[in-house]
Amino acid sequence: MKKGYTEEWVHQRLLAIRIRNELTDEWQKRGVEKGKEYAILTDEITRAWAGMSTGQYKRLKGLKKENLRDNMSDLELVLTMLAEASTTGISKEEQPEGFSDSQKVARRGGRVAGVARQALEAETGGRSSQRRTRQTSGSLSPIL
Repeated sequence: MKKGYTEEWVHQRLLAIRIRNELTDEWQKRGVEKGKEYAILTDEITRAWAGMSTGQYKRLKGLKKENLRDNMSDLELVLTMLAEASTTGISKEEQPEGFSDSQKVARRGGRVAGVARQALEAETGGRSSQRRTRQTSGSLSPIL
C-alpha cells in the first residue's frame, strides 16, 4: 500500500469518502453553495465533535498542505464519519432551507460524534489504543 496505509484503512477511507459525498449531495439539495459554504459547514461539524476548527486541527497535527483525513487515526475517521452521517440524517429528516438552517443542522450532527468522543474518553481516561496517526511520522492524534 502507498504511504504505509493498510488495506483496512484504505477501505475505511473509501467509506469516509462515500459518507462525505452523501453529505455534500444533501447540502446541494438544500441550497448550500459549494466552496466557502461547504468549508464553513465542515468547520461547524469538526468544531462540534473535536472542539476545534478544521484549520486548528491541521495545525495541531503539524500539517501544511496534506489532507487532514489522510492523517487521521481509525478512531478519528470513524468519529468524522459519524458526525457527517448524523448531519446527513438530520438534514434529510428536517429538510433545512439554505446555508443558515444547514449550519444549525451541521452543529447538531457534529455534536452526536462529540458526545460519542466524550463518552469514550470517559471510559478510557482520555486515552485510546488508536492514538497514532496514519502518517509514519509517529505524531500523536490530538483528540484521542
